[in-house]
Amino acid sequence: MAVHLFGTLFRLMGYRFDVRGLEHIPAHGGGVVAGNHIGFLDFTFIGYAARPRGRHIRFMAKRTVFELPVVGRLMRAMGHIPVDRQGGWHAARLGLDRVREGELIGVFPEATISRSWRLKPFRRGAAGIALHHRVPLIPIVVWGGHRILTVDGHWSLRRGMPVTILVGEPLVALDGETVDELNLRLVAGMSALLDEAVDTYPERPRDDADRWWLPHDRGGSAPDAETAAVLDRDAVARIGDSFE
Repeated sequence: MAVHLFGTLFRLMGYRFDVRGLEHIPAHGGGVVAGNHIGFLDFTFIGYAARPRGRHIRFMAKRTVFELPVVGRLMRAMGHIPVDRQGGWHAARLGLDRVREGELIGVFPEATISRSWRLKPFRRGAAGIALHHRVPLIPIVVWGGHRILTVDGHWSLRRGMPVTILVGEPLVALDGETVDELNLRLVAGMSALLDEAVDTYPERPRDDADRWWLPHDRGGSAPDAETAAVLDRDAVARIGDSFE
């Protein structure tokens, strides 16, 4: 029901989805989907894109999100997996169980939203689960969704917003490959996808005030990675990272 609800909402808003590489999402069997994190709706966009393949992606998300009155109910309805920062092993075990049962689980290796819109340092969980079960590790990048709803009060109800979703070729652990080595390959693959998504996005800022959604290295006014890291620390100190 929740998936259909978001699908209806997206159609009503007329979002212009450009999904490429959908054939890289396995039609059956377990796997780990690794996505970039630039906005609050990333998991819904990725899940929506996977529908033509007949797959549901169960995302691992912070437990505090599940405690929100409306959002939490939707997260539970879609079968997503709560992650407790104090007991992450339990969530990891649930994720492993889902993969073992032939499901796709979704992970945001950056853990929190990137204010630079570029990739933050990756945690090793996605690569670790994929390596442990020898299942495909599928890189996915979303671009444009942050213009709809993201951190620092950025949101828009504009209809027809373009959203680009690129799916990369699945990574399969090589013989003798370590988690760190697989994780580095994931970073490289997602970095290339993100560059392609930014460079081929069909819109550009209307004026200087609208440059906030472009990365610093593409002429935008978003902070560079170092400045963004400082802003992240300030935000955590002020409100915590429960909703990022």
